[in-house]
Amino acid sequence: MISSDIISSGGIDNILKDLYIDESQLEYQRKRYINALNRFTQLYGEGDVLIFSAPGRSEIGGNHTDHQNGKVLAASINLDIIAVVRPVNSKESVSEEGSLSGHSGVNAGFKKKGFKTGAFDAFITSDVPMGAGLSSSAAFETLIGTIQSHIYNAGKISAEDIAVIGQMAENEYFGKPCGLMDQMACSVGNMVYIDFNNKENPVVNKLDVDIKKFGYSLCITDTKGSHKDLTDDYADIRREMNAVASYFGQEVLRGITLKDILDNFKELQEKFGDRSILRAVHFIEENERVENEVNALISGNIDEFLRLVSKSGDSSYKYLQNIYSTKDTANQGVSLGLMMSEIFLGDNSVYSNGVCRVHGGGFAGTILAIVKDNAVDEYRRNMDKIFGDGASMILQIRHCGGVRII
Repeated sequence: MISSDIISSGGIDNILKDLYIDESQLEYQRKRYINALNRFTQLYGEGDVLIFSAPGRSEIGGNHTDHQNGKVLAASINLDIIAVVRPVNSKESVSEEGSLSGHSGVNAGFKKKGFKTGAFDAFITSDVPMGAGLSSSAAFETLIGTIQSHIYNAGKISAEDIAVIGQMAENEYFGKPCGLMDQMACSVGNMVYIDFNNKENPVVNKLDVDIKKFGYSLCITDTKGSHKDLTDDYADIRREMNAVASYFGQEVLRGITLKDILDNFKELQEKFGDRSILRAVHFIEENERVENEVNALISGNIDEFLRLVSKSGDSSYKYLQNIYSTKDTANQGVSLGLMMSEIFLGDNSVYSNGVCRVHGGGFAGTILAIVKDNAVDEYRRNMDKIFGDGASMILQIRHCGGVRII
């Protein structure tokens, strides 16, 4: 049986090093796990427990491409949500009445796929910031799916199935029309190149690439905006892209070319408006850009990779237009974060100290910067001056997705 003494004496340090990469976090993570274990015991009493973890995710390439059956480059990160868990001896499935929507949705998805569900007691704590664009909701859905898989399905449910179930929970129980990237990155883990051309059976390739070996770090800055009231903004992106696709007799944009758009430009403009065309072109070019980013990383061409990341950010700003909500133009934290990043990093046309782009769904939350290691400390200090202490974080790419730790 795991105990606070075992954790405090370093008994799970190897596990913690594998999950969180950065050894400077060891003391903090020991205390975090001990606190979670003690809180569980206070709530549910002594006894054997299981401990689970699910990571947040960083989107590196492929901004709003997944819901159009596109390609993405993403990574699980060393910010996670953990749960101390004990199964409840009951033949009844866990009650959905009054429970969190993500929990209920995951359980419903399990049943729909013919998997088993059951009750459990849990104390859950998260280091993935809520509403900041690091997929706290997908991490939670992955966590619940991983718990149900290990306790009631012998751990045999695939990471891909857990991701699909998590997306269903998000779409049907939370009402957010998201694609599958967030859940897949959280559940599968590592840096992953995912092709959603067949959305029922996406192709997932783990990439054995470490940006650190090129002398760069992933930095996320929380611009202190919330995603709470932005569901309509996200829905508009998907709706407008789908509208253009429908003109060509398709449900999604995958397979439509730039030539198709240009050859039918005036009629598309009359039917759907200017922004729909801009967003469609973003998808077409971004989808190709993801594959080029992957090839640049695999071949070790970091300059080309950075150029493509910068181009992705430029397209998101000008064509996709997910940097701020038109319902609240006075608040543009992401715009400010990108502007200040470009000032602090220098002329990104030659990648002097790195590049930046909007991170995740956009409109609010976080920005991503890929920064030279020797400029990271200064970059973070400058960003913290604007957005508050601790706003800028260095992320490490975690090697696993949702897992049972103990």
